[in-house]
Amino acid sequence: MEQELARIETAHKVAWITLARPAARNSLSLAMLDRLHHAIETLGRDDQVHVIVIAAEGPAFCAGHDLKELTAARAEADRGRAFFTETMDRCARLMMSIVQCPKPVIASVQGIATAAGCQLVATCDLAVASEEARFATPGVNIGLFCSTPMVALSRNVSRKQAMKMLLTGEMIPASEALAQGLVSDV
Repeated sequence: MEQELARIETAHKVAWITLARPAARNSLSLAMLDRLHHAIETLGRDDQVHVIVIAAEGPAFCAGHDLKELTAARAEADRGRAFFTETMDRCARLMMSIVQCPKPVIASVQGIATAAGCQLVATCDLAVASEEARFATPGVNIGLFCSTPMVALSRNVSRKQAMKMLLTGEMIPASEALAQGLVSDV
């Protein structure tokens, strides 16, 4: 059985959701998407919670979708089309739950946040990054265009900076993410 996907702890009216798949770089498997969505929905309704912080264990905040799951789905008769659709639908539900949450949701980022992990950061109301944090939408490096992260990204940074990230896949340091508006504090 897989380890706990995310821990939830509440203290002093702050709920901490800690991504707990460090060996998988806290990637967003279907189970992780469901766990986070359920946590945001539940904590958003909890009168004892005034703010939600999303953090992570290990060297990565979140490396995006679980590429092992996506690759395995390609062996299916439809070459993974149904699985990819389901993954994107669940991801959209998670991101919308953050946007619609009546409590502020803050990303606490250390390490890397790439692809859908960068989308997760961009979707949160605030994002605080360590000086070591780095951000990217690297789909272009494997022949993909990160279209879903593009939406949240383009709502935070200028159009040209968003396109630069999307078309180059380059990592940007926390200081540059702050200057561009992707994070609120370093």
